[in-house]
Amino acid sequence: MLEPTYTWNRRQWLQVGTAGVAGMMLPIANCRGQAAAPVTGSGPRPDSAVRPVSAVRDGKAKSVLIVLMSGGLSQLDSLDMKPHAPAEIRGEFGAIGTTIPGEPICEHLPLLAQRLKYWTIARTLAHRETNHLLATHVALTGRDTPVPRGGGDIDRVESRSDFPNYAAALDYIRPRHDGIPTGVSLPKRLIEGPLIWPGQHAGFLGAKHDPWQITSDPNDAAFRIDSLNFQDGVSPPRMVSRRQLLDDLNGGSLWGASSSRPALSSPIGAFGEQQDVAYSMLTSARIAQAFRIDQEAASMRDRYGRNTMGQSLLLSRRLIEAGVPMVQATMGQVQTWDTHTDNWGRLKNTLLPQLDQGLAALIEDLSTSGLLEQTLVFVTGEFGRTPAVSTLPGQTLPGRDHWAHTYSALFAGAGVRGGQIIGKTDSRAAHPETQSWSPADICTTIFSALGVSRDAVLIDPLGRPNHLLNGVVMEPLYTGQTT
Repeated sequence: MLEPTYTWNRRQWLQVGTAGVAGMMLPIANCRGQAAAPVTGSGPRPDSAVRPVSAVRDGKAKSVLIVLMSGGLSQLDSLDMKPHAPAEIRGEFGAIGTTIPGEPICEHLPLLAQRLKYWTIARTLAHRETNHLLATHVALTGRDTPVPRGGGDIDRVESRSDFPNYAAALDYIRPRHDGIPTGVSLPKRLIEGPLIWPGQHAGFLGAKHDPWQITSDPNDAAFRIDSLNFQDGVSPPRMVSRRQLLDDLNGGSLWGASSSRPALSSPIGAFGEQQDVAYSMLTSARIAQAFRIDQEAASMRDRYGRNTMGQSLLLSRRLIEAGVPMVQATMGQVQTWDTHTDNWGRLKNTLLPQLDQGLAALIEDLSTSGLLEQTLVFVTGEFGRTPAVSTLPGQTLPGRDHWAHTYSALFAGAGVRGGQIIGKTDSRAAHPETQSWSPADICTTIFSALGVSRDAVLIDPLGRPNHLLNGVVMEPLYTGQTT
């Protein structure tokens, strides 16, 4: 197979004069050379300049925060308890009252129970995928049916054939050039051994639209983003001066009208784009400041909780304040909430208390600052857990298995009516008794909140249009009326 050849221009030779600056491979550093590979056929490249045909209308939301409980939160032990069900269904936790009369939630979510005036609990989300990788792709892209794959998990890993996640799709529709990334995911990528969870990047749109993936824990005392720091000896004014020189050389202004001016070649797509993004972000004080979580008062950091979940939510709030339109905060690591074993011990001792504390601080801060009016917050797992309690072979502590027929989530902000429950499940929290909502409906709701038209399409590498919005808006979030 012939290796592609490239003609380098002055942009590549000068490299913005900052070859040693950490940060030249910023949000699209995950391309792993894919965007530079030649593309054959008549269709556009995944990272081409083709834009969707859409008419954007004003929406309530300017930002969306997705809080992901990777592994799947048990609806029966959190937001959709069945206190009158048999013990083998209801589990070990008690229920406590909330600000919504007659609607209890788990005893280990006391702060949420007191603050449900901000939240809608949706109890009838549903889809068909019970495999973690496929379900995560479904949950983070809004596509009910993932790209066909083989029968084993190794065949279901992240691929450039995947549908783009929310942040990537938004970046395609509304590209930014102000140094603020369209999407940021934190605190770490969803990886377990050889398995890389799909739904984390831009899929067929190409690495150009990948969200910026943070790979360190904001709860770590040494947390910092090295890619937003200049190399020793390089200052912001010097960076700007070098960029101006580079632009003058590439634009030919230093060569005058002479016919002997060297011919300019087109820059390598992905490399040049990375440099442009790097320059914008390195010279943007807003995004660099947002990551200075160490500048928060100790009391503020304590409010969120001195753990990965709490500090990830605090950092998410700072990114939203800086103007990032799409933030995804994963609560823990891959499958943290996958409670096949010791379901009640893990939820009681770690998971629910940390989530409860972090969400309480987040929602209060967003409300006090006024940002809640323009920020849609969505708290979800990729699915729920089985109604029946079970114990895995070789284990002694029981838990619950995967369940996608119905699961619960939280919504708040950007016009969502707080203090309500939408959807009702049966006596086992196993199936919806009222209207269910699919990932496609969630996707449509999120992008409608952002003001994206139903006509928005994403063009794949073969030139085919893919409609972004394939569901219906979850109107009860705003009206309180359910069927």
